[in-house]
Amino acid sequence: MESESEPYVRLASLRQLHQVMADMNTARSLADTLQTVANGVVTALGYELACVNLVRPDGDLVVAAFSGNQAAESLITGRVGSRESWERRLSMGETWGDLVFIPHTEGWVLDDDDVPQWYTDGPAPRFEDEWHPSDRLFAPMYTPGVQGGQCGELIGVLSVDRPRNGRRPGAWGREALQMYAFQAAIAISNARLRSNMQRALVRLEREQQALRASEESFRQAFEYAPSGMAIAEMGGDQHGRILRTNDALCRLLGRPASAMRRYAFSDLVHPEDIGTLLRTSAEGGRAELRLGRRDGTYVWVSLRNSVVADAADGPRFLLTHVEDIEERKRREVQLAHRASHDSLTGLPNSAELRSRLSSRLCQQRSTHTAALESIDAAFGHPAFDANGHGFDFRPGGAEAFDTFDHHVHTVAPEGERDDGTKGLAVLFCDLDGFKSINDRFGHNAGDAVLIEVARRLSQCVRDGDTVARLGGDEFVILADGLGKADAADLAVRLRSEIIQPIRAEGRAVRVGASFGIGWAHCGMTADEVLKSADERMYVEKRSRPKQHRRAG
Repeated sequence: MESESEPYVRLASLRQLHQVMADMNTARSLADTLQTVANGVVTALGYELACVNLVRPDGDLVVAAFSGNQAAESLITGRVGSRESWERRLSMGETWGDLVFIPHTEGWVLDDDDVPQWYTDGPAPRFEDEWHPSDRLFAPMYTPGVQGGQCGELIGVLSVDRPRNGRRPGAWGREALQMYAFQAAIAISNARLRSNMQRALVRLEREQQALRASEESFRQAFEYAPSGMAIAEMGGDQHGRILRTNDALCRLLGRPASAMRRYAFSDLVHPEDIGTLLRTSAEGGRAELRLGRRDGTYVWVSLRNSVVADAADGPRFLLTHVEDIEERKRREVQLAHRASHDSLTGLPNSAELRSRLSSRLCQQRSTHTAALESIDAAFGHPAFDANGHGFDFRPGGAEAFDTFDHHVHTVAPEGERDDGTKGLAVLFCDLDGFKSINDRFGHNAGDAVLIEVARRLSQCVRDGDTVARLGGDEFVILADGLGKADAADLAVRLRSEIIQPIRAEGRAVRVGASFGIGWAHCGMTADEVLKSADERMYVEKRSRPKQHRRAG
């Protein structure tokens, strides 16, 4: 998110921000919520360090969660800063909406107060909006106000540091952090409320155990619920074994109640969803997964657990609510397919093609690597160790980190001759003579030609290769693990298939095809790769006499 600029914000960044906000509201406890809040700043907002300072009942603030640096986490987690010191911090510096920014030129006066903090140092900024290691940025978190009015009481402060792009956040970054702090305050408040509610439920359950009449009420609610319900053992060797099911669940899975008692949920869940089930088998657990029917098929369900506990003996069993979401999942798959595939041919569309291509490429040389090389030149220290790890030479920062993600770099054959290198070939295909078919026989005939060409291309490639429609009469094939000769042979085979007669609107028509072969390698963008293949296609098209293009 650190590279975004208004008004152009990548959809992936918004999805990532949405996901971390969703994670905050699905954490299982207050401690999990606080850590999720800190982790979300690092994973979605573009900062390397994040700290959650939570207001205690006595008014002081304790470091309740930290993310981004294990050494700093162990140093300051659990330490307390006085409310007076925090109020001083939040009243100085610059205000960015609800945010408070204290530049390094002013923050030195705070070095000796009692607020837990980490210390960093660095050169003076080279340009106006460059982040200095001693800059401070705080996002206060307040309980939501009444009907959108003034904020409520302070419940904590988010402290962030080290923007990954090295710059002070712009308008979008500030708005995102402010919005995140607002949502974090809601999540923390809700987590506290859930904790209080759980304690109240435990007390209520103890009282209800003494009332035999409540058993009948529970039985009726369980048996006649319109959606699936089950009771399972919790803990011990029989953890998860189903003790009781209602009619709705038996109908959903096509299994009688007597048969259901022979299973645990782990016996019924799809193998790929076992991990999800295990993470759900806890208080307030919720997940979407697949359960097996008697006929061997699987149905998507929303599964929600509640712990039925005894105040004296602790958790006793799990009450599981199972709701059929098969239709919704089917619609989601259909919508996702429509968004990423061409409606006429069913092939991946331009956006999906670029996504698949981009996922194989990287820029190789990271910004952090360049910074380390600057340190090497300035201080005479080696910026990298023998294993390719970089070192941070600032005070308190002598930890090694990977300068590259774990990524198998995509390489391309070099030179005109086949040197044996296998790479990711990008074949750009443009149909010859297609416009005349549209002009002479109409668009229905043209559509029939495009559908048949897509079918022939898909049949001629290997499993795992991608055939995409870029638009109009242009197609692109991604074929990995090919040498130059292999790619040329593939282009010949594809052209030979395309030039065969095609039945369209009751008549046989023919089109030709021109192919350009480009090669993807790390350091290129998807658009650069496609442009290279496109240019080679036009070179190939111009090199053949016009009257021979359709015949191939």
